[in-house]
Amino acid sequence: MPIAVVGLILLSVTLSAIAQISLKIGMSSPAVSTALARGEAGQIALSVVATPHILTGLACYGLGMVVWLAVLAKVDVSMAYPFVGLGFLVTLALGMLLLGETVSLTRLIGTLLVVLGVILTAQS
Repeated sequence: MPIAVVGLILLSVTLSAIAQISLKIGMSSPAVSTALARGEAGQIALSVVATPHILTGLACYGLGMVVWLAVLAKVDVSMAYPFVGLGFLVTLALGMLLLGETVSLTRLIGTLLVVLGVILTAQS
């Protein structure tokens, strides 16, 4: 696989992981939490679309999708898609670093097994 395609895959995976973190921050904001507690669908929708972190997360997903389309135009989906599994590791690391999340040994081992699967697939 050409290095440029690997770069595009890693960019797409990273954008998706950043989207997850941004969405988590946005959904934990006081405005969204209050709206969720009230249970009013309209208020929830308004607070979600007015939260910058949520909008940033959605934008990252959109950009990641555009990058992914470029990947699919260049390589077989059966070769590219396993790399999406790297998103588990990137998201786990960002969750720990940026959100202070704790990760159990079992979760870490499971994530590393997914990464091992990606490596094995990439070598095929």
